[in-house]
Amino acid sequence: MIELKELCKKYEHFSLEVSMEVRKGCITGLVGKNGAGKTTTFKAILGLIVPDAGEVRVLGTDPAELTPKDRQKIGVALAESGFSSYLSIKDIAAVMKQMYDDFSEGDFLEQCRRFELPTDQRIQKFSTGMKAKLKVLTAISHNARLLILDEPTAGLDVMARNELLDMLREYMAMEERAILISSHISTDLESLCDDIYLMDQGKLLLHEDTDVLLGSYGILRVNPEQFGRLDHRYLLRRRQEPYGYACLTKEQQFYRENYPGLVLEKGKLDDVMMLMIGGEKL
Repeated sequence: MIELKELCKKYEHFSLEVSMEVRKGCITGLVGKNGAGKTTTFKAILGLIVPDAGEVRVLGTDPAELTPKDRQKIGVALAESGFSSYLSIKDIAAVMKQMYDDFSEGDFLEQCRRFELPTDQRIQKFSTGMKAKLKVLTAISHNARLLILDEPTAGLDVMARNELLDMLREYMAMEERAILISSHISTDLESLCDDIYLMDQGKLLLHEDTDVLLGSYGILRVNPEQFGRLDHRYLLRRRQEPYGYACLTKEQQFYRENYPGLVLEKGKLDDVMMLMIGGEKL
């Protein structure tokens, strides 16, 4: 559904170099701290910026060559974009009806009511969370095959986030669909995504199936003496802590079996991110 091959985009103080794929039938997460290059990647996928080198394919086509009909198959919610604050949801529904052949006005308005969004009120009076809900609802309202969602759960409370994530799971119940999503809320991605890419300073540090990341990765917490006795072959990163070191491994079972007395925690996305970005490579 999306394929980036050695994509390169250079700015004065930043360079993006990335290869990645979003497969049909999968939800793919893109994570990293602010300024890592996630939004630049999304813009390259959508044809909003022109790469300096490499190849971008969306639905099998260069973004610059996507026809209006092709673009109807893509639903987008970007953190920096939105509707005019002077419009109401009913106004937006009228616009969407003209833009998308498969837009269902009735379903869209019903979903807005489900999320307690007033259909007659101007968007300028909406809270941050209400605006976030509206972005996602419009993205999925026209039967798109591919969703590109940049921080869609930002500003939502726990209940609203769970409802929105359930909506995305329902969207994926139909075949021939895919989602690329970024979020700073790691638990959202852990429960939603099939695979996750980790980006920092414009480069990919890690790509892993979510099941593998949560099942095989682990954090060893050891003092200097214990660290010296460790087999370092399966250690990916280490970070100095007051007690010694936190060490990231992809082979937690190896250390669990061979070093039963050590403190070994299952890897969570936040822990993996912190050590991959801030840790020292071994």
